[in-house]
Formats: sequence, C-alpha cells, structure tokens
Amino acid sequence: MANWERARARALHVWFRFARPITLGVRAVVAREGRVLLVRHTYVSGWHLPGGGVEAGETAAEALAREVEEEGAVRLIGPPLLHGLFFNRRASPRDHVLVYVAQDFEILGARAPDHEIAEAGFFPLDALPEAVSQATRARLAEVFGGAPVDRYW
Repeated sequence: MANWERARARALHVWFRFARPITLGVRAVVAREGRVLLVRHTYVSGWHLPGGGVEAGETAAEALAREVEEEGAVRLIGPPLLHGLFFNRRASPRDHVLVYVAQDFEILGARAPDHEIAEAGFFPLDALPEAVSQATRARLAEVFGGAPVDRYW
C-alpha cells in the first residue's frame, strides 16, 4: 500500500471516529426496602433515575458511582448488577444507556439543590411522584414488576 493510501485510510478512520461517535450513558435503580432514588433536574422536566454520561477513560461502573454520588448523595458500596442495555433513539440515533440495579449503598446526607439537580430523594415504589419520566417508569416496571425488558429507552 502506498503512503498516500495509508494516509487516506487513516484520515477516513479518524473522520468516522469523530463524525459518528456513539454516546454511552449510565443510570442506576438505587433501591432498598421498597424505596427508590429519583432525581429532578433543573434543565429537563420530570423525575429520573440518577445517572449521566460515561467520560473518556472512565469505566461504566466508575461513571455510575460518580453520577449517583453527585446527583443523589449516595455512595455505592457493593457492585451494582447490570439490568440492561437500552437504545435511546429519542436522544440520538447513536445513544445507548446501561441501567444497573444497586442495593448496597450508603446515604451520605440530604442532597442540596444546585445548578443541575433541583431535588433528589427516595420514594416508595407504590407512591412515585406524578411526573416520573416514561423511561424511568418502564425500567422500574421491569426491575420490580416483572415487565418484559424493552431494548429501547
């Protein structure tokens, strides 16, 4: 292969890597004794499972632990169990979300509101806030209600 062909192949590889990135997020079903942690963001309506994006150089488990602590003031103690991988076509044609179930954790204290999180708290599974997002309700029904797992967020 000529030098120009190698350079062209490398340029195409770089272009595809940056022009067509896949995004990966994590969410946690943090629950114990019939109560689940939910957060309300300042920039989107409704209540959601805590979570966020996996950063470069970070494992999904590290991102999950970081996001749960940042958003919910909860520290994961034991390893969470993977519930599923979901395609979030509403966000992007390339967005995926890993959902974990965490039952081994400690509550660090009350989560004060800030620029990202308006509110966070534990809610009884049978008395969730009215504005829980559709995706959050679906994941809770899968984890706790025996609903079939839907591969779409």
